[in-house]
Amino acid sequence: MTASIKLTARQYRLLDTTSKLVGLVLVAAGLEVGGSTPTGIALAIVGAACATATVFITNE
Repeated sequence: MTASIKLTARQYRLLDTTSKLVGLVLVAAGLEVGGSTPTGIALAIVGAACATATVFITNE
């Protein structure tokens, strides 16, 4: 059983752009605090997950 979220094209573009910008900011913050520190790695992982979150959303 798979649940999918359906958005209009405008909603999808807004969500996609926002999630990518938030992901970019989180990755940059991870690099700023130190890319090899646990905090930096955690921020980079969360940022990458956020940036790719819209892959699982269907737009109409």
